[in-house]
Amino acid sequence: MFTGIIEEIGRLKSFDGNKIEIACEKILSDIKIGDSISTNGICLTVVEFGKNFFAADVMPETYRKTSLADKNFNLERALKVGDRLGGHIVSGHIDGVGKITKIVAEGNALLIDVAAENSLLKQIAPKGSVALDGISLTVVDAKTQNFSVSLIPHTREVTNFKFKRVGSLVNIETDILAKYVKRLINFKTESTITQNFLLENGFI
Repeated sequence: MFTGIIEEIGRLKSFDGNKIEIACEKILSDIKIGDSISTNGICLTVVEFGKNFFAADVMPETYRKTSLADKNFNLERALKVGDRLGGHIVSGHIDGVGKITKIVAEGNALLIDVAAENSLLKQIAPKGSVALDGISLTVVDAKTQNFSVSLIPHTREVTNFKFKRVGSLVNIETDILAKYVKRLINFKTESTITQNFLLENGFI
């Protein structure tokens, strides 16, 4: 589990299609084999590390659901019990990929529009939470074909969004609460609660 508060930007060291190596510094201070690292929002398991990098295996499902096209990766170590939850609950399980369609300066912020599939947009609500490349962000607006977020200068400076342009891809993880609500709404079951049951048990 993560919070969406990025600790550092890692750089692509190598990628052979099966294993990826990311050059980094800060997150290596207490790293162990088997640790989970959010890498552009993707929960990857550390299988190897050195003094200036860590490596993780990449499975086919990761290819299907995410984008690993960047050379700059937002990195975050897993949340420890007792840590402050500065962002929101982020699982590191990507739901799909979106594309930046517009970047507009608005005061000291950047307003960014992201196009996404309808199945994802159904789980994104204005003023709700969304993780883009692992960054915890607040949704400004959500429409039928896209949604928008606003970035303060600090977020742009400490994340890979300072390299993003119109047309750039982003990994999207919708809020975990939205996933369960959608599942409950779509899951059809036969209720065993009848009027007689309520009468017999004193509810009515």
